[in-house]
Formats: sequence, C-alpha cells, structure tokens
Amino acid sequence: MGIFIGAGVLFCLIMSLKILIKAVRKGTFLSFETVCVIGLVYISFLIGFAMLYLLLQEYNVIVLIENGNELKGSYFEKMESCLYFSAVTLFSVGYGDITPVGIGRWLALIEAFFGYILPTTVVARTVIEIEKGQ
Repeated sequence: MGIFIGAGVLFCLIMSLKILIKAVRKGTFLSFETVCVIGLVYISFLIGFAMLYLLLQEYNVIVLIENGNELKGSYFEKMESCLYFSAVTLFSVGYGDITPVGIGRWLALIEAFFGYILPTTVVARTVIEIEKGQ
C-alpha cells in the first residue's frame, strides 16, 4: 500500500513541474495566474516531500532524526515534524534541529535542489522576457 501512496505523491510532484513548465512557456510569465501557479508548485513540493518523509517513517525506515533521536509521537506529531522539515529544506538550508539520515539525505538534497532552482527559473525567465521586449 505504501508503494502506491509513494508513487501517487511522486506523480503529483511531476505533474506540478509540468504545470510550471507550461506557465513558463505561456509568455505572460509574471501574470497573477503565474504567481499563483508558482505558489501552488511550492506548496505541492512542500507537502509532497513531507508525505514521502512521513511515509518512510511510518514503514520504519528512519529518514529523520530530531536532536539525535528517532522521531517520536503520534502520527500527527510526526506529520508536523515532516512538514516543518520539508518547509525548512525547501526554503533554506535548514536549521539542524531535524536531520536527515540514510535515504532521507538524498530526498532532502533533491528537495533543496528544487527549492533553489524554482526562483532561479523565475528570475531567468523574467530577464529573458524583458530583453525580448526591448
């Protein structure tokens, strides 16, 4: 069952990227709709990676440790920690209070890559559109 959920989350992440690429190709890149799409892509990445961390944690694959210990608590407490870690990883380099281990390091690396590449894409595309207009 976990494999199907994980595959569904990965599918959603891929579709979010596809939607962003379509918005970039439209031409009116800084429209209100485009800003909303970029925000939704960020949210989908944040939630998608958090669900991957949580799914692995629930199947006893330790991917995150908090203060040197495995994540403890109820399902919702673990979910909160995974969402927090995902947000910190996507928007910054992290604080170090929750640390990825094992396969979690690779997931965090991929998430951080997307967190850095999305704003770069927006700036690059905007500069290209400005130069085309001159």
